[in-house]
Amino acid sequence: MTKNILQEFKTWLEHNAIEDVECATCDMAGSVCGKTLPVDEFLDGLMGGGVRLPESFFGLTVTGDFCFGGVLDDAEPDITFIPDPKTLRPVPWCVDKTAIVLGDYVDHGGAPVSFAPRRVLQRVLELYESAGWTPIVAPEFEFYLVSKPKDFHSDFQPPAGLAGLGQGALHPYGLEAAGSVEDLLNDLYTTCEAQNIPIGTLTQEAGPGQYELNLSHRAALEAADMAFLFKRTLHRVALDHGLIATFMAKPYEHSYGSAMHLHQNVLDAKRGANLFSLDGADMLRAHIAGLQHYLPRVMPLLAPYPNSYRRFAPGLSCPVNFHWGEDNRSVGLRVPKSNAKSRRIENRVPGADVNPYLVIAASLGCGYLGMKEGLAPDEPVMGGAYESDSQALPMSLDQALTGFAGDDKMKHLFSAEFVKLFSGIKRYELDEFNRLITPWEREHLLMKV
Repeated sequence: MTKNILQEFKTWLEHNAIEDVECATCDMAGSVCGKTLPVDEFLDGLMGGGVRLPESFFGLTVTGDFCFGGVLDDAEPDITFIPDPKTLRPVPWCVDKTAIVLGDYVDHGGAPVSFAPRRVLQRVLELYESAGWTPIVAPEFEFYLVSKPKDFHSDFQPPAGLAGLGQGALHPYGLEAAGSVEDLLNDLYTTCEAQNIPIGTLTQEAGPGQYELNLSHRAALEAADMAFLFKRTLHRVALDHGLIATFMAKPYEHSYGSAMHLHQNVLDAKRGANLFSLDGADMLRAHIAGLQHYLPRVMPLLAPYPNSYRRFAPGLSCPVNFHWGEDNRSVGLRVPKSNAKSRRIENRVPGADVNPYLVIAASLGCGYLGMKEGLAPDEPVMGGAYESDSQALPMSLDQALTGFAGDDKMKHLFSAEFVKLFSGIKRYELDEFNRLITPWEREHLLMKV
């Protein structure tokens, strides 16, 4: 680490009177992993051998088991954390003055750890940089607020709100429902502001206790960092108010699912011009074509759990195919009405349960391939697309993994090590899920077969 970067850390930490530093990384599920160090130990680590963790934490499944996937070393060697000074920010809810810093990992030889989610996104961004392009991203998160369940066998219940009554009635875009959890939402805005997390518009969505919050557009890696920090912050603020914020793609059987809509466009790195508005929008069409052609191959990054596929249901404001259209919310790929400067694509397929780094890498990577290969999209859909039989999504994790694990182009795009490890983790989780005996089986098969 250079003296200038080391001094940058020291100056910020001293100015903010920081006592502890969280060295944080995103695991495969999108959860926060890492170490918390006293500030002096953190600075000593920057000057010495660095902060280390065993590489095996990248093999954690969502259930907390380890899956080495034929990629990770059984000896569980250490890898070294390289903090990114641009990501330093306070952690407002800690008793001691604490900062969090995000970063990357290198192995003993100093090479980047290829299967780390942040590194997967960086590989895609390096391809854009070599082409002279800069992708811009703005995520939109849908999520539910639910009362703390007594156990995991009962249905979720929406928050009681000011009147002490659950938000059972659906009221999309209503203002009163958001007002019923006004204190929580005010604290969310305040806590995000303290961390310089740029959240924007909040709307009540169609489900009971469901909301959508937009993050402002910015360079792709920073957008992923902000999305990662936002999800953590919302979880914490909700708990402080006696509720749970869930990003499950389908928490209620008969209600709407939750998405992470991803707005993306590409700028000319030198001129700053939006490539999607130049030369007859050829780049826009090629990017759309890349998404149509390649997104089916990366569906495990857009829908990573068996529950993710329950969200894809016609009539519940969720796409069921990879068609595209202008100002059309029934398609998977929407081009919103906009001026030339902000012309963009909204990828409506990903669920809210995704890893932000991986879904942004997937969406941008597929669009990049379309631009480099000069692909042409299907004709845009006019009107509803729910009944179309073409461009259909894979409808199960098993089907999606079959296409992803063996795709050589995706191995080149994201690294063969990542594709193998991620596929192994998802197979492990899917096998564990498939072993469960469900209430439906007990109810209907107990006495009838």
